[in-house]
Order: sequence, then C-alpha cells, then structure tokens
Amino acid sequence: MTRSVQCAKLGKELEGFDNPPWPGEVGIRIQENISKEAWALWLEHAKMVINEYRLNLGTPEAQTIIVEQMEAFLFGDGVEAPPDFVPLEKSDSEG
Repeated sequence: MTRSVQCAKLGKELEGFDNPPWPGEVGIRIQENISKEAWALWLEHAKMVINEYRLNLGTPEAQTIIVEQMEAFLFGDGVEAPPDFVPLEKSDSEG
C-alpha cells in the first residue's frame, strides 16, 4: 500500500516515502511532508546546484550548502539558480 502525504512543496496529496530519503531530522521532516514527485524535482535542482557551485560533497561546507538549498527548495519560497547559471536550450529534435 502506498503512503500519501500532503506535499508542502506541491500543495496536494501525493505519494510519499516509506523511509526518510535523507539522514537525520531533515529526512524525517521530508518523509512526513514531501512527496516523491517533489523530491524528484529537488534531485534535478540539486544537480544544477552541485555543478554550478562546483561542490565537493565530501566537505562539510558543501554539505551545509546542499541542506540549506534543499530546505529552501522543499519548504521555503524556493531558491534561485546560481548567478552565472545558463540553462541549456532544447534542440528542435528534443521537442
């Protein structure tokens, strides 16, 4: 049986997690309040953050940045792209 949550990010009831997708209290908060769909959006955004800021996730500083960005993305008003970020343009063959 799937577990549903009232997703704080997307504002509707959606499929949630059976287990926290992140360690610690933040992970429990995500499990209780964030849908799998919103988490997938975060993972895509996280790739951009990691690449644009050239984060080494093995450092405490990078881990702090990721958690701050994650909480703002999932529970806050969202986050902005890094100042120098330029999204890739879709080619005609992509759609």
